[in-house]
Amino acid sequence: MNRRTSTLWTFSIVAIALFMVSLDNLVVTMALPVIRRDLGASLSDLEWTVNAYTLTFAALLLMGAALGDRFGRRRMFTIGVTIFTLGSAAAALAPTSGILIAARALQGLGGAISMPLTLTILSAAISAEKRPLALGAWGGIGGLAVAVGPVVGGAITQGVSWHWIFWVNVPIGIVTVVLAHLRLPESHGPDRSLDLGGVALASIGLVGIVWGVTHGNGRGWTDGQVLGAIAVGFAFVAAFLVWEARARQPMLPLHLFRRRASVVANGIAFLMSFGMFGSIFLLSQFFQIVQGLNPLDSGIRILPWTFTPVIVAPIAGWASGRIGARPILVAGMTLMAVGLSWIAALTSPTVSYVSLVPAFVVSGAGMGLFFAPIANVVLSAVPRGDEGKASGANNTIRELGGVFGIAVLGAIFSAAGSYATPRTYTDGLIPAVWVGAAVVGLGAVVALILPAAVARLPRAGASAEPGLPDNVELAA
Repeated sequence: MNRRTSTLWTFSIVAIALFMVSLDNLVVTMALPVIRRDLGASLSDLEWTVNAYTLTFAALLLMGAALGDRFGRRRMFTIGVTIFTLGSAAAALAPTSGILIAARALQGLGGAISMPLTLTILSAAISAEKRPLALGAWGGIGGLAVAVGPVVGGAITQGVSWHWIFWVNVPIGIVTVVLAHLRLPESHGPDRSLDLGGVALASIGLVGIVWGVTHGNGRGWTDGQVLGAIAVGFAFVAAFLVWEARARQPMLPLHLFRRRASVVANGIAFLMSFGMFGSIFLLSQFFQIVQGLNPLDSGIRILPWTFTPVIVAPIAGWASGRIGARPILVAGMTLMAVGLSWIAALTSPTVSYVSLVPAFVVSGAGMGLFFAPIANVVLSAVPRGDEGKASGANNTIRELGGVFGIAVLGAIFSAAGSYATPRTYTDGLIPAVWVGAAVVGLGAVVALILPAAVARLPRAGASAEPGLPDNVELAA
């Protein structure tokens, strides 16, 4: 098998896994109102149906990259896809919201192992010159999953049942595992250590903070359990940072954040996911709860928003290799902030769908300008040997942004509205989306301080371990 064929097989296999794992971020959103009725789920249960996946995914992403370095990237990639597939089957069979949440956490574990390895395996299979184009295609695949997620979820929920949004992962997962065994070469990273102490501290800390924020409105923000969970969570996160600073082989090497590009890119990723995915969690239910549409019709109405990144992301990946990531990211974050503000300003129980379409397109275009340039910055800012951990760190921070966005915007929704009537749902939705717009707008401001020269095509004579010039280091 020649190099070109091998590269095509590698891209195809990691693209399938990326699509499947990314799809499950949003595929469940159109089924949330039906799940709420079928399983008697509360708002907190619905938040955890989403957050059990994203929180487990985020907390364990760095461990997934480390496991690939130590035990083999192909081996751990296939194990991750297998766990994800088993979690999908368990979610499909779930008779209660508690079991569904546990199954979603199992899916998150599988996704955390396999997702960072898709980028590491792909990066190793391509030349540095072709990286921006490949990352654009990688971002486009992720964008396609985001695009079709609500439609697929709505169509399956409407046509069969919500259980089948999880069953569809099973055959896809099986095919991916078989192809990975047959076509992917095995590789290891330079660092084969496991930082189990870091994994434990980070996981406990993040779960504590998110549990406290999610339950704050229901129990009261002065409730001892809420305050205790948040305090314990932050204490464990602080302990995690101290542990990582002293560990011989840390899960999250803090030197990755010595460069301004790394710090800014991860900050942008957190703010984008916080504002956008926190808003999408609530907006995806609007057409069903407020305007009485079925899940399929609701998913189709979201399509102008979610499909636009499929078109824009590959272009953004190509452009970031030539003009740098900063102008593209500033434009993308600004468009997202404008789109969300537009939606918040127009939304009412009787708002015309046609009037929302331009705002959806603007928001989607902004998302399309985000994914590939961020990935390009993250990989360009570190030596090749650190790419796995850098990618894992960025994915972790981005997923955490979504977790906290859903929790915080859900708390704002609960404080101002409820599921009781279309009017009360809109009353809670509008201030939550305004906050989401403000957070994404802050991300546009942060993007302005990104070094202007990052993430362009490699310079002639660049070393095999490309990084940024010393003059963009924080410590320089």
